[in-house]
Amino acid sequence: MNPLIVPVVLLLGSAATIYFACEFFVNGVEWLGRRLAIGSTATATVLAAFGTALPESAITFVAVAFGKSDATRELGVGAALGGPLVLSTIAYSTVGATLILSRRHLQRTAAVRAEFQRLSRDQTWFLCIFVVKMLVGLVAFAFKPWLGIAFLAAYAAYFWQEMRRDDSLEVQDELEPLIIARRRPGPPPLALSAVQTGLALVVIFAASRLFVGQLDALGPALGIRPQLLALLLSPIATELPETMNAVIWVRQGKHRLALANISGAMMIQATVPTAFGLFYTPWLLDRSLIAAGAVTAIAVATMLIAFRRGVISRWLLAAMALFYALFAAVLVMLPG
Repeated sequence: MNPLIVPVVLLLGSAATIYFACEFFVNGVEWLGRRLAIGSTATATVLAAFGTALPESAITFVAVAFGKSDATRELGVGAALGGPLVLSTIAYSTVGATLILSRRHLQRTAAVRAEFQRLSRDQTWFLCIFVVKMLVGLVAFAFKPWLGIAFLAAYAAYFWQEMRRDDSLEVQDELEPLIIARRRPGPPPLALSAVQTGLALVVIFAASRLFVGQLDALGPALGIRPQLLALLLSPIATELPETMNAVIWVRQGKHRLALANISGAMMIQATVPTAFGLFYTPWLLDRSLIAAGAVTAIAVATMLIAFRRGVISRWLLAAMALFYALFAAVLVMLPG
């Protein structure tokens, strides 16, 4: 039997498991936000983003804090750069591709333009923090670890702003019944919503680890350099839950929540894993990480301008994958 069959089967099986677990997660987190009286957009930018990014941040923390080798700690730093790159390119592109395949269009209403303006502010937050993150990685100085506190404070400020935002004029989407309580009359209780969301997160985390593990096994077998695997394929795997959430929300006609979830996840990826990297590593970026950061900044700047001007289209979103292709080309050309 071909030795690649088992990893491929496990890879496909874990991807399918992540998708179906995300169905439960999206359904549960929407009800959780509703029961906690949190607006739907804040539910996507904070609750959903925090839930799916928490396992990834924990993995980065373990890699940089308890890694037994420099290579392991470097992988943690790479994850802190690779996550935002994937979210700002592949995740947005997936939203556009799903809109195209489902024959859906982004509406041009005043409410949608106002939401784009709000997302442009998120992109501004991200870009400012990300530029600082990159600059800090170019120089060495003694008090660099203390800057980790500043990055955590930056996310705390963003979290506070999102939770305090006035969502009184926000249109409340009609929610499907909670999956684990379909036969229960009336809105589900908070406890059941939390249980479904939490169990879905556990399954997503386990399936994501299995997915990444199979990529690690397939990479050497296919002759893929460890650097390419770490920066090109592994981040796609770790950001798969956010991407799946986006697909599900777009299919439900809730593209606003899909875009907000990506935006919120990017804010977490720009701050929390970076703080861990600053606490436990020298946080000095090599050429491949600098290239990843440069492409990420260009992609985010593109989305910022588009959101601010209200010129977002499904084709523009789909084209964001070209930035990832650009990074792949640059990375392949760099000496190993």
